[in-house]
Amino acid sequence: QVQLVESGGGLVQAGGSLKLSCEASGRTSSSYAMGWFRQAPGKERDFVAAINKSGGRTYYADSVKGRFTISRDNAKNTVYLQMNNLQPEDTAVYSCALGPDRPWYYSVGHYNTGRTYEYWGQGTQVTVSS
Repeated sequence: QVQLVESGGGLVQAGGSLKLSCEASGRTSSSYAMGWFRQAPGKERDFVAAINKSGGRTYYADSVKGRFTISRDNAKNTVYLQMNNLQPEDTAVYSCALGPDRPWYYSVGHYNTGRTYEYWGQGTQVTVSS
């Protein structure tokens, strides 16, 4: 069984930064792709960013490109999300997810889709005040 535990959320003013972490246990995450998703109150879950198993390929939602950076440290079984220039519309619960790194993963409709991922963390709240 895989467990994913997020940390690093909190309250920050607009323009500020936060760095989220997601540590995996129970299975070597280095063989798997990882993703970050977010869900704001009353809205559907949205894709934020994804990274393949080697860390050599990353993907971002248009809304966060240039502001967020996803990375991973396979030795620590941890994936990170550096979030800069945060805005009130970034307020949401952020969840990490783990999924299979297969050839089909690298297509739109897969890396950016929740059903691709097999395991999910509980989420961490990010609140950005204006």
